[in-house]
Amino acid sequence: MADIKAKPGSTTNSLFGKENYVWIVAGIAVMALGIILMSGGKSNDPNVFNDSDVYSKTRITVAPILILLGLGIEVFAIFRKPKA
Repeated sequence: MADIKAKPGSTTNSLFGKENYVWIVAGIAVMALGIILMSGGKSNDPNVFNDSDVYSKTRITVAPILILLGLGIEVFAIFRKPKA
């Protein structure tokens, strides 16, 4: 079989550019932060239910918004055209 290699001096058309990969990593980082905030900490006594920890503003509101924001960044990174 013939080995297909790029000729010296020619450019290859890659699907994503460097800037796209930076946006992809940023989106993953934002989603990871949302997941970490949603997981929270542990309770001192497992027999006691503390609803202020479970239903905190961070876990119920901020973390899901960060996860959705991260997904939006991923969509932006995928559809963004690399600079020529």
